[in-house]
Amino acid sequence: MQYMFLIYAAEGSGPQYGSPEFETMMQRYRDFTATVRDAGILSGGAPLESASTATTVRVRGGATGTTDGPFAETKEVLGGYYILDCKDLDEAIAHAAQIPTADYGSVEIRPVMEMI
Repeated sequence: MQYMFLIYAAEGSGPQYGSPEFETMMQRYRDFTATVRDAGILSGGAPLESASTATTVRVRGGATGTTDGPFAETKEVLGGYYILDCKDLDEAIAHAAQIPTADYGSVEIRPVMEMI
């Protein structure tokens, strides 16, 4: 079953860009990505630009409206995602615990609905 791992953290809460701690975190991400890719379970994933670059679209009464930023005011924002093929939720939880942002943010796991 495919699971999507949604990676959340408050902007600025993790190691700061350019610091040794940031490079350590990025190496952990590279290692995690290599591990799940080499295991043949990585279906996709990418980091996202800052929430300040987001645009939210709503259609009301046939009219399309846009708002700058994420869809809701929140301290934690979506920073990236992975899609992994896991045998069950227990395996998905074990992988989520290895994602570096879980140390200071959160990783939401959702099964991907099969539409075909």
